[in-house]
Amino acid sequence: GFVDGINVTDNQTSVVRMSSLSACVILKNMGLEPILQMVCRDRNRIALQNDILGAAALGINNILCLSGDHQKFGDHPQGKNVYDIDSIQLIQTVKRMRDEGKFIGGEEIKGKPMLFIGAAENPFADPFEIRAARLAKKVAAGCEFIQTQCIYNIDRFARWMEMVRERGLHERCAILAGVTPFKSVGMARYMKNNVPGMDVPDEMIERMKNTPKEKQAEEGIKICVETIEKLKEIPGVRGIHLMAIEWEEKVPEIVKQANLWPRPEV
Repeated sequence: GFVDGINVTDNQTSVVRMSSLSACVILKNMGLEPILQMVCRDRNRIALQNDILGAAALGINNILCLSGDHQKFGDHPQGKNVYDIDSIQLIQTVKRMRDEGKFIGGEEIKGKPMLFIGAAENPFADPFEIRAARLAKKVAAGCEFIQTQCIYNIDRFARWMEMVRERGLHERCAILAGVTPFKSVGMARYMKNNVPGMDVPDEMIERMKNTPKEKQAEEGIKICVETIEKLKEIPGVRGIHLMAIEWEEKVPEIVKQANLWPRPEV
């Protein structure tokens, strides 16, 4: 296939969707490699550990530990959140269950859940100076791979990676650099102005604006491919986290143009 794994979101943006675990099982039965996203917003520590055991029992071996978007952004703003534990504590929980065979409360588990532990990180959130330190906390908690926020400002991401390398974090976890292709100048503007923690340079907006409307989607893919090529040159980047939002059919085209497929001989 063109990808190594597929993210399955957990009520993304606080909008009700199919259970992440159920969707992961469907993908697994299709011969694909799912990554189970699990947020702390909707479950307490009992329910989280319950689902971790269930995922492992069903052959789901990858988990992405997230805090989860606040419910006020979704379709049930009157709902109550939980946040019994946060994403770093969730990472610690999965690691303890896997490595020590114990629940949070200390009780032993018969049969350790074998899971590859991941988390997310936003190199562009403020204050910028603490972003690498926050990643260090996640790595210390047990995180083994990181998926970053969408990258448009290469220079700022490169500075973040410098801080990551100074701490040796790139050697302790696999960093997957996030990219999302623009479909239009409208999408580019929306990402810049409405998505928290997003850094879209003005010159990128201008480039999309100066492209004829019927060619903007093609230009967006071109920008995405150029970004991937630059990311491949940054030391410490282990892979690409490609988020083609409601545009999954373009994934093969993007990975081919970016020379990510066919895979290089190793």
